[in-house]
Amino acid sequence: MAIKKVWIEEGCTSCGMCEDICPDVFEMPDEAIVKEGADYAENEDCIREAAESCPVEIIKFEE
Repeated sequence: MAIKKVWIEEGCTSCGMCEDICPDVFEMPDEAIVKEGADYAENEDCIREAAESCPVEIIKFEE
């Protein structure tokens, strides 16, 4: 299924892992954020990997 929505819940530790794994979707100004207009379909695999790799498990997505 295609990812339709991506968000980050409270509790980011600013480790930068999500940005390293999927820089087209995530960025780290102070805490991790989801970039506006990011192409979820094009980055589905790395979104899933970032969510699975998040040490505090706060990256969420909806299919």
